[in-house]
Amino acid sequence: MKNTPLHSRHVRHGARLVEFGGWEMPVQYGPILEEVTRVRTHAGLFDLSHMGRVRVTGKDRVAYLDRLLTNHVAKITAGSIRYALFCRADGMPIDDLLVYPDTDEVFLVVNASNTDVDLAWMREHQKGFDVVIQDQTDELAMIAVQGPKSREITEHVVKGIDLAKLGYYKFAYGTVCGIPNVRVSRTGYTGELGYELYVPTNAASRVWDEVLTAGAMHDIAPIGLGARDTLRLEAGMPLYGHEIDATHDPIQAGLEFGVSFAPEKGDWIGRSALEAIRARPVRRLVGVKTDGPRAPRQGYGVAVSGAVVGAVASGSPSPTLSTNIGTAYVPVHLGEPGTAAEIDIKGKRQAATFCALPFFSRTRK
Repeated sequence: MKNTPLHSRHVRHGARLVEFGGWEMPVQYGPILEEVTRVRTHAGLFDLSHMGRVRVTGKDRVAYLDRLLTNHVAKITAGSIRYALFCRADGMPIDDLLVYPDTDEVFLVVNASNTDVDLAWMREHQKGFDVVIQDQTDELAMIAVQGPKSREITEHVVKGIDLAKLGYYKFAYGTVCGIPNVRVSRTGYTGELGYELYVPTNAASRVWDEVLTAGAMHDIAPIGLGARDTLRLEAGMPLYGHEIDATHDPIQAGLEFGVSFAPEKGDWIGRSALEAIRARPVRRLVGVKTDGPRAPRQGYGVAVSGAVVGAVASGSPSPTLSTNIGTAYVPVHLGEPGTAAEIDIKGKRQAATFCALPFFSRTRK
């Protein structure tokens, strides 16, 4: 397994470490639901250095990525960030990612477990384009500060950027803990106000320590992957391998905001298949709430009027909503908010209700 440059910090903080996407990562430092509540009420610090970071340069970089990605890269202005996917010709996702266009590059952040697959896919389709693909995963650490107190904390360590004016899904360059020209983005995977810092690997531990020191008065603490999963579920954000995978497309997952069918984008891998799915969808992703004793879990059946009609994609207890929540795929004509349903848990039924996604969001405030 690989270790991030912050591995020693996780050990120092007493984290429980597990394998995730080929990396040894902290799943929790304390009770997971308490970590969720800390992020919702104060702030949390996340090591995201296992995520893949890829830099694409060359004169054809935009045309090349518009051939591979679902979103319209040519329309994204420098300093803005957009969600997109790599899809196969059948429209099914290889991965979902964030796209950061700049004046001389396009920077991509991809999922840890899919980084090697993504790079192979990109190189497979590189022929005929004047582009250079650079894997920067080992060069840059990725640290996130998330929660309602994140701006006050981040302002202590970031200089040269007015964070109050940095919009949601925007990025800029500033000095972080004395390190110049650091990419700072107002993004996150929690539904909270938050920022992500891309710092040189050799400075990661120092930045981590200084953020914790700056945030002490705001009750910041390191947060593990367990809480991050519940936070992203509350925020209605997809996780590859759950809401999207090789059999669950972005249209029926409710991710059409990351897919462009604009004529000027031209053809791209998966376009015709996703156009056909959009014209005749057969299922859709919905939210599920249940006050029963068991949280929904991936693979549990979902029943309406006694018949199993779909399956849970993700589920968790939600301390923010004081109930159990989940996402589920059901036939497209079902799933209206308020519809009564049941979760089939190993042959036992538990009452549930369909609801709109997301369950929670504070990102745009």
